[in-house]
Amino acid sequence: MAGETIGKTLPAYCPVSDHKTFPSEISPSGVPLYTVELCPELQAMEKSCSPVVYPEQLKDLLRWYGSEFRDPMMLDPPAWFKSFVFCEALLQTPFFPVAAYAFLKGGCRWIRTPAIIYSTHVATTLVPILSHILYHHFPMEPHPGPQTQRERWTLVAIYGPYLLVPVMLLVTVLFSPTYNSSTQAGKGPARSKKMK
Repeated sequence: MAGETIGKTLPAYCPVSDHKTFPSEISPSGVPLYTVELCPELQAMEKSCSPVVYPEQLKDLLRWYGSEFRDPMMLDPPAWFKSFVFCEALLQTPFFPVAAYAFLKGGCRWIRTPAIIYSTHVATTLVPILSHILYHHFPMEPHPGPQTQRERWTLVAIYGPYLLVPVMLLVTVLFSPTYNSSTQAGKGPARSKKMK
């Protein structure tokens, strides 16, 4: 069933099934790879708030993903989800090349505040998305949503890295001495002079 669908609309190799989306730790190479994972949400903008025309192969990939994993939010996004996609495109996407530069270069303490803003924003938006997946009664038409607990938890697992990676980024920039300006070497209190 699924193989037949892929064979008709996509090449035999589907990047969704083989792509690793969750780095084991926040690292200079992990953050840029994570940013690539937001492409499906940007594709959803075609229906939500942008007249951008995407190649038919990307549209087929989006339709395949939505039907295979029962994600109606990507096929017919509700208004609140469109607002998250809009914020992502407008506010979060400009952060990605800046963050990629800062993390690849290393030691850029100035990325701390933008990373805190980005990670808290993304983590906050994932709370209603995950709640919607777990508790909403999805209709069977026009785009069937998850009906069983297994389907719901599969969808949560797909969206989960979008919560876990920003939380890991937040913890990293808050507590790592590399990005925490309050732990800079040489900035400690001056030693008091010895009294004679």
